[in-house]
Amino acid sequence: MNVKPNNNERFKNFLPYIILMGVVLLVFGVLSLQGSKVNELSTGELIKELKNDTITEIVITPKSDESIYYITGKVEGYKDNETFSTKVIASELDNILMYINDSEKIESYKTESDPGESIFLYVLVNVLPLVFIVIAMYFLVSRMASANKGSMDFARSKARLSSDSDKKSFKDVAGLKEEKEEVAELIDFLKNPKKFEKLGARIPKGVLLVGPPGTGKTLLAKAIAGEANVPFFFISGSDFVELYVGVGASRVRDMFKEAKRNAPCLIFIDEIDAVGRQRGTGLGGGHDEREQTLNQLLTEMDGFGENEGIIIIAATNRPDVLDPALLRPGRFDRQVTVSLPDSKEREQILTVHAKNKVLAKDVNLENLSLRTPGFSGADLENLLNEAALLAVRRNKNAITMDEIDEATDRVLLGPAKTTRKITDKEKKLVSIHEAGHAVIGLKLKDAQEVHKITIIPRGMAGGYTMMLPKEEKMAVLTKSELLAQITGLLGGRVSEEMFLKEISTGASDDIKKATRIARSMVTEYGMSDLGPVQYEEKQEGVFLGRDYSKSKNFSDQVALEIDEQTRNIIEKCYKDAKKIISENKDLIMKLSDALIKYETITKEQIEAIVNNEPYENVDDTEESTKKKNNEE
Repeated sequence: MNVKPNNNERFKNFLPYIILMGVVLLVFGVLSLQGSKVNELSTGELIKELKNDTITEIVITPKSDESIYYITGKVEGYKDNETFSTKVIASELDNILMYINDSEKIESYKTESDPGESIFLYVLVNVLPLVFIVIAMYFLVSRMASANKGSMDFARSKARLSSDSDKKSFKDVAGLKEEKEEVAELIDFLKNPKKFEKLGARIPKGVLLVGPPGTGKTLLAKAIAGEANVPFFFISGSDFVELYVGVGASRVRDMFKEAKRNAPCLIFIDEIDAVGRQRGTGLGGGHDEREQTLNQLLTEMDGFGENEGIIIIAATNRPDVLDPALLRPGRFDRQVTVSLPDSKEREQILTVHAKNKVLAKDVNLENLSLRTPGFSGADLENLLNEAALLAVRRNKNAITMDEIDEATDRVLLGPAKTTRKITDKEKKLVSIHEAGHAVIGLKLKDAQEVHKITIIPRGMAGGYTMMLPKEEKMAVLTKSELLAQITGLLGGRVSEEMFLKEISTGASDDIKKATRIARSMVTEYGMSDLGPVQYEEKQEGVFLGRDYSKSKNFSDQVALEIDEQTRNIIEKCYKDAKKIISENKDLIMKLSDALIKYETITKEQIEAIVNNEPYENVDDTEESTKKKNNEE
């Protein structure tokens, strides 16, 4: 958060420059004075010039005791910056004044007071320059000291101590029931370590939280510290890595030193894969700075005792790239998988994030949780926030299901392209394409359930069919379910070919996904005539990126057979899609006509069309759709 500096801070920032400017002006003033030429004349020479009447200006300045007088002025032929100066004793002044009065060129002479009598002038000329120089030197030295302090802090730990206002508890963490039970003993140990010491129990030094992004790993770590009421140090793995070798290792040492002073405490390292990747990997060898930092982290974790009251919790979504030494017993010896929430957990998460939202009566969080499979906690929070923004944009007093539906589409595919002009031909093509997907979902046994169809373009898609699992289950798919997915993906291409007598590029992404599933069935899942053999295995290089290479444990002959099996699966599913669509031509045309008329049809409308029932009474009419788009 950026904080605007106040007037005092601004003045302090500009004060050194003001002082420096004053010193420069003073130096220029002195130099300008030094640039003038002063001719020293004796008393006799002054009298001679007065007799010759060559003096044009004259100034008499007495000293404080009036025993000596300084006479300055100009003589004919002097330049603009040229003057004379003469020291005269008091006894000779009358004689000089006589000559001055007789001179025709000197109409009058000036008499100035002694500058020594003016304390202000004395301070201005003699003391003030010294004061300016001293102040300037002070600020320069203080700036240098602060700069050196920053350089000394360069190797200090960047771990931040969480404030009391940022404390969390298990009440703030919705779902994650099993994960909370897994880390409950850590809280018990931090509260009462002697209980474990009596029985000789060794509490884990490190706990690794593994899971997809946005599932609540950081929030769970904060809740552990909040429940145990201990200091919570937070740092990211990237905070250790620096350009200079040895800085990261120094920060690790400083972090553990600070943690020991605050024990019992909890250290949370987010994205530990940034510093904990396997050593000696990648093109051209390893990374010296990162490897030294990792070595120091391993040493420090071995250095403190088992029950010193320091527990390290790390989070990552890439456990496969971590160094094996980091995961051995005695270091991060416990892994807790924080997976995506199920429907009940999603409902709890939505309830937590809906506390400060004004929801309309038609919003049912339980139903919304069933419609958002695969959403993480961060996705659900973003969903409700997008719905709230839409409600404000539409000047509504509460968030309705219309805003939530639109927000769901925005999170999945992006905002609707309502201003894009679509020709009738494009609209017909997209409606036929999406109707093909929908009919496969409606008529194929193992296909997913169709919830919504739209031909409003979003992101890179000209339209889409929302299909969700009929029931939520673990991430295990049968062969028939995978074949149904491929058939559903090919339904759009088949529908175009059958009804429009031509094909378009709109099915490119569908074909890509179908091919990936079919090849995985052959090479990874053993679901083909080649038998239960894994022919390909992804090898994600630590520095080479995802899917840079794959190990291929087969001959060229087998490669040909893999291609044939993949093609056979695609062709079989394509024939099945053709059969289903040819048997439901009337339904395709009804869905297409409804999409052209309303642009978006919901599950209730789809069911009405399938059952040959009227569906015009549904709220999502053409007028309401246009009104909604205009409001957006």
